[in-house]
Amino acid sequence: MGYKLFKKLSLFGVILALCVVVLGAYVRLSDAGLGCPDWPGCYGTLTVPQSEAAIKQAQALHPDSPIETAKAWKEMAHRYLAGTLGIVVLALFVLGWRSRSQLNVTPHLLTAILLIIIFQALLGMWTVTLLLKPVIVSAHLLGGLTTLAVLTWIAHRHSHTQQSEQSLAYPLKLMVRSAIFVLIAQILLGGWTSTNYAALACTDFPTCHGNWIPDMDFSDAFHLVRELGQSAYGGNLSLTALTAIQWSHRVGAVITFIYIATLVFLLFKVPTFRTIALIILALLITQISIGIANLILQLPLVLAVSHNLGAALLVITIVILNSKITEHQNEHSKT
Repeated sequence: MGYKLFKKLSLFGVILALCVVVLGAYVRLSDAGLGCPDWPGCYGTLTVPQSEAAIKQAQALHPDSPIETAKAWKEMAHRYLAGTLGIVVLALFVLGWRSRSQLNVTPHLLTAILLIIIFQALLGMWTVTLLLKPVIVSAHLLGGLTTLAVLTWIAHRHSHTQQSEQSLAYPLKLMVRSAIFVLIAQILLGGWTSTNYAALACTDFPTCHGNWIPDMDFSDAFHLVRELGQSAYGGNLSLTALTAIQWSHRVGAVITFIYIATLVFLLFKVPTFRTIALIILALLITQISIGIANLILQLPLVLAVSHNLGAALLVITIVILNSKITEHQNEHSKT
C-alpha cells in the first residue's frame, strides 16, 4: 500500500512542482515578489489583510510597504502551493524510506530532495528579506527546477511505462547526459536576465542596438554579490551591463538550440527514441519562438510566463530521456 501511494504521490509531486515553478515566474514577472513584505505570513498574518481594521493594523506594522492586495494574494498563493509541495516531498521521504526495498532509486535521493525543499524555503524567505537580490532570486529559480528535475526522475523510475530502451553508443549517451547541464546553464542565464530586469535591454532582433556585438560591461553584469539594479560599487546598473546580460542569454540560446537540435537529429536515427526526440524538438522550437516574440512584442506577461513554462517542460523531457537510457533496476540492493 505504501509503495503504491509513493508512486502516485511522486507523479503528483511533478505536476505540483511544475505549477509552483510557473506560478513563481508569474509572481516575479508581475512585480508581486514583494507583495508581502514579511515571511512566511503576509503583514503578520497567514492570509492577506482584507478588512479596514486588518489593513490599518498591517500598515502600522509595515509603514514603508503600501498594501496592494492583488499582489499580496499572488505571493501568498505561491507560498501556499510551495508549502503543499513541501508536505508532498515530506510524505515521499517517509513513504520511500519505509518501502526502500521496493524503490528503483536510492532512498538517499529522497533525503536530498527534502533538504533541497528546506533550502528552497530559506531562499524564499531571503528573496523577501533581502529585497529581491538577483543572486538569491536566481538561486531560488534553480532550486525550483532542481526540485522539478529530481521529482521527475523519481516518478519516471517508478512509472509503468519506464523501461530500458535500446542501448545507445557511448558518445551519444554522453551527449544525452550532458544535455541537462547545457539546458540548466541556459536557464540560469535566462533567470539572471529576468531577475535583473534585463529582458528588454536589447529591443531589436537579431541585432542588439543595431550591432551584432554591442557595447557591453560584463564585470558589473555578472557580479553576483550586489543589490537589485545596482553595480558592484553601489551605483545604478548601466545599460551596457544590462545589455551584456541580455546578449549573453541570446548567445546561450543559440548554443543550446544547436546542441539539443543536434542531439534530436542523432536520436531520431534510433527508432525507440523518435517520439521523445520529436517532443523535445517541438518544445525547443516553441521556446525559441516565444523568446523572440517576447523581444518583438515588448515582453507581454503571458509570453514571459510561457517562456518559463517552456524551460520547465524541457527540463522534464530531458530528465525523462536520461531515465530512459538508464538501466531499470532496484538501486537499493546496491546500497
